Amino acid sequence: MSGVWVFKNNGVMQLVENPAAEHGGATSKKKALVHLPSGKVVSSYNSLEQILKGLGWERYYGGDPELYQFHKHSSIDLISLPRDFAKFNSIYMYDIVVKNPNIFHVRDV
Repeated sequence: MSGVWVFKNNGVMQLVENPAAEHGGATSKKKALVHLPSGKVVSSYNSLEQILKGLGWERYYGGDPELYQFHKHSSIDLISLPRDFAKFNSIYMYDIVVKNPNIFHVRDV
């Protein structure tokens, strides 16, 4: 992951992958999460949940109702995703890739 950390007016820090695009410059490339064994792009949480269940991940119902979460009994890892799939961006995709090596890949669309 590369980019620039930007401090917002409310004191929150956010990673901006393409700062020029955020300020009206060049357009940023869209990313897609690809399931490597099948070669298919993950296009919904339903398809992602099926893949994650096959890898031993389970839905985690706790905490924030705005999040869609998965945990694995064999680790301390937790995958937290925004409930709205439209907000599923490369930061969440890379989190899935790191926690599932050699299963997923993030590609430019």
